[in-house]
Amino acid sequence: MNLHLLRVFLTVVEQQGFSRAAEALFVSQSAVSKAVRELENQLDLPLLERTGSDGKAVRGGVHGIALTDHGRAVFEHARAIFALERIATEDVRDRVELRQGRLRIGASTTVAAYWLPQQLGPFVRAHPRLTTELAVANTEEISRAVIDCTVDIGYVEGSVEDPRIAVAHWRDEPLRLVAPADSALGLRRRPSIGELSRQTWLLREPGSGTRQVVQSLFAARGIAPERTMEIGSSEAIARAVVAGVGIALLPATVVADLILMQRVRPIALGEDETLSRPLYRLELANRPRAPALQAFLEYEREH
Repeated sequence: MNLHLLRVFLTVVEQQGFSRAAEALFVSQSAVSKAVRELENQLDLPLLERTGSDGKAVRGGVHGIALTDHGRAVFEHARAIFALERIATEDVRDRVELRQGRLRIGASTTVAAYWLPQQLGPFVRAHPRLTTELAVANTEEISRAVIDCTVDIGYVEGSVEDPRIAVAHWRDEPLRLVAPADSALGLRRRPSIGELSRQTWLLREPGSGTRQVVQSLFAARGIAPERTMEIGSSEAIARAVVAGVGIALLPATVVADLILMQRVRPIALGEDETLSRPLYRLELANRPRAPALQAFLEYEREH
């Protein structure tokens, strides 16, 4: 496989057009078109469908491009290949220039807000020449960032099943089911399934690890909520519970102060007043660890 042709194809897909790809690569549009055709001929597979503004396939691809099924597979391979190339280039440059490098961490929202700061603070102070970045998103987005090598390591609260990612258990996080302070539900020793189903449940967005846990709870306990409401952060959900909007299953760290101030009521589920969920550490499988990441993981183990 010709890597130059593969790079041109990747750029066409990422730029969503031949002319924009030509500008990004500083070559002519005809050279880009020729390279994509050569790659298709080399692989003996159609990679792109040219589409018009009405969404129908057209010859020439003036208005845009779309991937065939074969093209989508080749695109994923190309993205992984050149992501690794970028990582190798950065690592070599750091070593040649005698710098300590850069550490890029991705974390889901609750992990980034409540678990990583106490670890990152002392580490950053101990390594003042190290450039450290923290990207915050939901579990699904952090998983994609690990695959794309835009972060070196990820910490998430949801399960991840992708053969490209090495998943390790990091720690367990307690969860609490909470209701508004004036809710009669919070006074019950053990609410029934029917009572829980009649509540408005406040949920995180799809792709969130917290939402995965709530959906597992529904399935395990036979809870079928009559109403749900989607909110994009755990902190916003906690405030919505305070305002009487509904009930929610949230990390204990998020609601600990609200429970202490009696602004929300904890609800017992069966014999267990608290639940827990595992938090995971994600790395791209078989990717060598950069010096900065290795230093961070050693610090994590020691502390």
